[in-house]
Amino acid sequence: MAPSLPLIERTNAISLPTFQSLYLPENHPSLHYTHPASQTSYTISLHKPTTLSPADLSTCFSLIAATSQSDYASSSMGWHPRSKRKEMLLPDLRYLIVKPTSTPTAVPEGFLSFMVTYEDGKEVSYVYEIHLAESLRGGGLGKQLMGLVEEVGRKLGVEKVMLTVFVANAGARRFYEGLEYEVDEFSPGPRRLRGGVVKEPGYVILSKGLRGEDDAQANESLENKA
Repeated sequence: MAPSLPLIERTNAISLPTFQSLYLPENHPSLHYTHPASQTSYTISLHKPTTLSPADLSTCFSLIAATSQSDYASSSMGWHPRSKRKEMLLPDLRYLIVKPTSTPTAVPEGFLSFMVTYEDGKEVSYVYEIHLAESLRGGGLGKQLMGLVEEVGRKLGVEKVMLTVFVANAGARRFYEGLEYEVDEFSPGPRRLRGGVVKEPGYVILSKGLRGEDDAQANESLENKA
């Protein structure tokens, strides 16, 4: 019998339907959201770049630009639309797409993208993006999306969830810290330049450790599906 693939490779090799059935079944209660003010119902669906329409991908990019372009532009990363669009098509990315339940053909009003990957040699779920239309902010949807990623990570058995946040985005950092994210051990520190000038990084890496009880069971299930 051939040896099993490591967790990350094994996870990224399975199909989207298998991933969903193992970790986010379609009847999962947190794949539905009701706006507390408008009482509008939304459905959260799982996708990969190849299952998103060009219009949906374009809308997701527009959400990134609307909420984060200025932060990118003022940081050392810079704002590079072509590179960002290319990154959004990485084959191992998974998307949680938010659309009104009554009009599933509408464009997304919010999304989160994440990847099960290695970071500094550790098995992690890395949140690449989380962006919501202004009308959906402040109602608990962001917390719900992050909770879904954390639940998947616990079931998989990865060590932690990680993400990058701009120093200038104080509101986002407060949001993540409220969810018990802390500065990761591999977050870049200040650099001392010539002349003794200290340059602070424009971003920090935050993480939250996961200690799920279902890790071994999930890994065994995934091996049986591989």
